[in-house]
Amino acid sequence: MTFHRAPQTYVRQANLKVKDLLRSLAYYQEIIGLRVLEQTATHAALTADGRTALLTLEAPAQPKAGRTTGLYHFALLLPTRRDLARFIRHYASTGLHLGSSDHTVSEALYLSDPDGNGIEIYRDRDAASWTWDESQVAMAVDPLDFDDLMTADDGAPWSGLPSGTIMGHIHLHVAELGDTLTFYTQGLGFEVVARYGNQAAFISTGGYHHHIGLNTWNGVGAPQPPASSVGLRSYEIVYPGEAARTQAIERVQALGAVVEPDGEAFATVDPSGNRIRLLAQ
Repeated sequence: MTFHRAPQTYVRQANLKVKDLLRSLAYYQEIIGLRVLEQTATHAALTADGRTALLTLEAPAQPKAGRTTGLYHFALLLPTRRDLARFIRHYASTGLHLGSSDHTVSEALYLSDPDGNGIEIYRDRDAASWTWDESQVAMAVDPLDFDDLMTADDGAPWSGLPSGTIMGHIHLHVAELGDTLTFYTQGLGFEVVARYGNQAAFISTGGYHHHIGLNTWNGVGAPQPPASSVGLRSYEIVYPGEAARTQAIERVQALGAVVEPDGEAFATVDPSGNRIRLLAQ
């Protein structure tokens, strides 16, 4: 998965606020198939490979506020089509609701955790099959062909997400696209690879179909959620080295954004209030 390592800039981890930690841990382990990497009374880190945290949970939080900026979904990228088929077979046994779509570049499933945090589980088609019109990639929202997809299922027992699972992308509700795209492109260094009027844009580095999605589907001018609300606490962007991260920090500061130390990272906030931790690989 060359789109999610140096020399690209990519999303590595999402950090969520949840109402009940034990309830969320049960869901993310039993339904999604992640494993606990570390846990306290109020915090947990979840992993697929036993080493790298893909998701952290923090509790308690107040119920999710409606029609605000914040998380639309985080997206876990599976290594193969067979892995996606295995997940579908497992998920079907739970009786829970599942959405789906064929995006041409990928095959995707959509679900929500007990607090309403959006999740995508997907697999990419071979990048050589993606269609580009100069700098813009073609993506669709077509019905997923489950019958064809399930031909990839080998019938092996489901034992959780495979170790090669990574954070493929994150999709955010934002208040508007103008200043937001300036922040992410001129500031953080991403490129727009697809745009749908004034409603949504998809951005990436290295020719990926998108590392970050941005939409105004909760309304132009949508307010930021209360700090205590269920939802996105922050997410992490990884740069290919200290020099690249330093340059990004300098660019967003030139745009007027505040950047502050945050552990091994530096943190900033996009124009819609979404907190981002900037790391160097």
